[in-house]
Amino acid sequence: QVQLVESGGGLVQPGGSLRLSCAASGFTFSNYAVRWHRQAPGKERELVAGMSSHGGVTTYQDSVKGRFTISRDNAKNTVYLQMNSLKPEDTAVYYCNAISTFDYWGQGTQVTVSS
Repeated sequence: QVQLVESGGGLVQPGGSLRLSCAASGFTFSNYAVRWHRQAPGKERELVAGMSSHGGVTTYQDSVKGRFTISRDNAKNTVYLQMNSLKPEDTAVYYCNAISTFDYWGQGTQVTVSS
């Protein structure tokens, strides 16, 4: 059974940090590129960050460059998103996505940045 399970979301004050994790199972994780997306209320889902299957290539949305870092541990079948200097506009549901032959999605984790 294919699963992507996100964790690590929550409520944080502006300027704070969170680390999201996404644990994969049921497929060969190391063959898949991974991405983090987010969707804020009333807005379309947007790509936040991506990483190639072996970690050699990363991409970031301009608004998160220098604040967010995507990483992966293929031995643990897990992708991470370290989020620093969080802003209220980062508030959204964050989804992980693994893409190759197939396209798999997690259920999402809520991140709320508020004082």
